[in-house]
Formats: sequence, C-alpha cells, structure tokens
Amino acid sequence: MSKVMLFASGKGGVGKSTITANLAVHLARLGRSVVLVDADIGLRSLDLFLGLENRVVYDLLDAAHGRCMLSQALLSSDDLPSLRLLPAAQFARCKELDPRKLKKILARLKKENEFILIDCPAGMERGLRNVLNAGADETVLIVTPDDLCIRGAERVAALLEEKELPRPGIIVNRLDNDLIFAKEMVAARVVSDLLDRPLLGEIPEDPAVYMAQLRRRLVLDYACEAREALIRIARRLDGETVSLPEYGKKRRSFFRRHFPSPLKEVESDGQNH
Repeated sequence: MSKVMLFASGKGGVGKSTITANLAVHLARLGRSVVLVDADIGLRSLDLFLGLENRVVYDLLDAAHGRCMLSQALLSSDDLPSLRLLPAAQFARCKELDPRKLKKILARLKKENEFILIDCPAGMERGLRNVLNAGADETVLIVTPDDLCIRGAERVAALLEEKELPRPGIIVNRLDNDLIFAKEMVAARVVSDLLDRPLLGEIPEDPAVYMAQLRRRLVLDYACEAREALIRIARRLDGETVSLPEYGKKRRSFFRRHFPSPLKEVESDGQNH
C-alpha cells in the first residue's frame, strides 16, 4: 500500500533534509519504489544530496502549473532507478505552490509508487502550511535534544493536529551518548515523552555526516553510527520491527571515546540491514 510521508521540523538546521534523503535512498535500495519531493520552494537542496543538480530542467512548480508533464519533472539516477526526485523551484516563493495542485500531484504519484517522502520547509511559515494543506498519510517530526528545537516541534505538532493530519512520529537527531549518560543532554525517549509522540528513531552525533556533506555524498556511503541509525529507521518505515539503540544508557568504552574509527566508504548491495 502506497503512502505519503511528510518530514517536518520546528526550526532549520536539525538535519531534516539529510535524514529524508538518506531514508528515501535506503528504501529504494530495499527494492521499494520511492519518490522524494522537495517542497522547500526557493531553497532547493535534495538534488545536491542525490547528485542530480545538473539534470534539473523542470521542477515541482512547473509540474503543478502545467508548464511540463509530471514525468518530465521527475529525475532518477542511473544507479538507483527505483528512486525519483521531484525537485523544488530554486527561484520562486512559497506562495506560488497551490496546495490543491500539490494534492493532485501526490495522488498521481501514489498510484505508481510505494513511498512518497516530502521534505517540508522548516519552521511554521506559509511554505509549511501550503504543504500540510495538501494532506499526508503519515507525518514525521525531526527534533534535536535541545529546548529550542523541542519547543518548535511542539508548535508544529499542534499545527498538524489543527490540520487534522496523522499524529507525527519523532526522530531525534544529533544525540551524544556520553552527554546523555552524564545527564547533560536528554535522551531520545525523554524527547518523545515531552512531545507525547511515538519515537521512530534516534540518530547519534557523527562527524561522518558533515564529512559526507562536504564531499557531496550520502551518509549511507560511509561506515558510521549515523548510517546504521538511518538504516534502522528506514527498515522501521518499511514495516519491520527494529529495536531502538537508546543512546546514553551506558558509557562508551575508553577506546571508543578517544580513538574514533576512521571514516570508510561502504558499498551497498541494496539489501544491507
């Protein structure tokens, strides 16, 4: 059964686009047909994550306003044909996206694909509201374990409820195991309890994430803790029962704290669990 999933955050800089792109890629590697929709009008970014920036001709607004066929705006990479991208317009305003037209596009995509992942604009402004008005089958909030981000997530959760959208699940990003163990940072389950929303996954702070961005690669391309966390979440979205790591329950070993593993690339076989 196909489903539209919204990925939102109360503020920018929490890793929402990075997480959404990597989850879409792994779902496609699991053999699912996936469309990744960049709905952040004016701030197009997902084409860079997927290495498709030089292939963008038409975008979401072009498809919505009939300036091209939907199929012309959808991009796919040669090495992962089961994943397609509908890029955002880079030089436009969010008010140009009509929620009714977006809703029609999503309905068409659902007929041919198992997952439609929408990267929403961050925050509470009109861009997010336009996307929410198009509807969704599931919603996900990306949160970091700090008071400011949690407060923003509370407001977005209230907006989702106001729009009568499904109750969001929570992904907590940038967790530091040792800070949680030392009671300097709240654990993912605490964030989930504060927001009164189910916990979908927890992702540790990992230098490989920034290195991947600098190299314009996916986090999934590197053997690191963040990669394993993203894979667990993707499998959970795909319907598997996968345990949560619960960062902070025990202190890391002296060796792990002071001698981090070197960054290594991995080769995906498309079924890496």
